[in-house]
Amino acid sequence: MRIRTGITGEEKGRGKEKTMLLYDYFRSSASFRVRIGLNLKGIVPERSPVHLLNDGGDQFSDSFIGVNPQQLVPVLEDGDLVIIQSMAILEYLEETHPEPPFLPYSAAARARVRSLAQVIACDLHPLNNLRVLKYLKDELSRSEEERNDWYRHWVSKGLAAFEALVTGHKDTGSFCHGDVPGLADITLVPQIFNAKRFNCPLDDYQAVMAIFENCMTVPAFIEAKPDNQPDAG
Repeated sequence: MRIRTGITGEEKGRGKEKTMLLYDYFRSSASFRVRIGLNLKGIVPERSPVHLLNDGGDQFSDSFIGVNPQQLVPVLEDGDLVIIQSMAILEYLEETHPEPPFLPYSAAARARVRSLAQVIACDLHPLNNLRVLKYLKDELSRSEEERNDWYRHWVSKGLAAFEALVTGHKDTGSFCHGDVPGLADITLVPQIFNAKRFNCPLDDYQAVMAIFENCMTVPAFIEAKPDNQPDAG
C-alpha cells in the first residue's frame, strides 16, 4: 500500500496538474461506487489498494490510519484535500467536475435521486458491510448460515423498497432516473453485485434488475467491476 499526501514540491515547481489518488479495495462496494463515479466523469486517479483481509487488514496499519482514522475505504486525495466516505466523494466529484452530471437539474428530481441512493448507502449497505459481518462472526459467534441469513434479510428489505420506488414511476427510465445513469445507479449496482455474491434471490425485483442490466452495458460500470481491478488477483 502506497501512501501519498498532497502534491510534492517538485510537482508544484513544474506547475504540474495534481493527480487524484484513490485508496480502495476491489471488493468494497463503497469503493466500487467511487470507481464508477470517477469513470463517468472521465477521471483517471492514481490507485493505492488497501486489502481489507490480508494480514489482518491493511486498513489497520499505522500508515493508513494516518490517512483515514475511521479505517475504512474509499479515500480520495485531491492535492492536499483528503475526502472519506463514498457519498461525500461522489458529491465532491459532482461539484468539481459537473459534466456529465450525476444529478438532474430540478430540486425535486435531485431529491428523488438522492433518496434512492440513500436507500442503499444509508439503510441497506451499513447493515451488511464487512465490519458487521466480522462482528457477527467473531464477537457474537454466529455461524456462516446465520450470517448469510442476516445478509439476505436486509438485502430483501432494501431491494423490495427500491423496487417499489422505481416501478411505474414517471421519472424511471432506462436507469433509476431517466435515460442517463446517475447517483442512484452508482449506488445500486455494487449492491446487486454483493447480492449475487451472497446468492440473494433477485427474481422479485424486475425493475431493479432491468436497471442493473442497462448499467452493465455502460463502460464506466464495466471497468469499475471488482474483477476488473488490479488488486483482484
